[in-house]
Amino acid sequence: MKENNLPTQGFKVQQIDHIELNVTDLYQAAAWYKKVFGLEVINERWADVGGPLFVSSDSGSTNLALFEGDIPGDRKLVGDFRVAFRVDGEGFLAFLERAGALQLKTRDGGFLSADDYVDHDESWSVYFTDPYGNRFEITSYDYDIIKHALVR
Repeated sequence: MKENNLPTQGFKVQQIDHIELNVTDLYQAAAWYKKVFGLEVINERWADVGGPLFVSSDSGSTNLALFEGDIPGDRKLVGDFRVAFRVDGEGFLAFLERAGALQLKTRDGGFLSADDYVDHDESWSVYFTDPYGNRFEITSYDYDIIKHALVR
């Protein structure tokens, strides 16, 4: 790939503001995201006019923007789109403990269990979908803490 020599001086993004996801019901989805991720509704101002309902875990610094619209469901998506949330080691283990009770679906349609984690040798991850087919990951880089708890 040929590099262009455009100057970058004076411009760089500050952070990810939001990630847009389609759901079938904004408030039903918001309740699911609260139950699974602990996300709170932080901005409803556009929700009643076809705009998004914003949910966040950090008071709006990074948001999921929920839109009512065509959901991914089981259809093939272009690329490999997934939203990954980072947690510490204790959070990862706590998520695994409640994984079965949450009745989360895996990509292949089964239900996620506490044993459905992936060891990436530097991090640990769990993969699942929301009720609308949007794909998620919980990941942690507290490798040794988790390894000590899981590998006995």
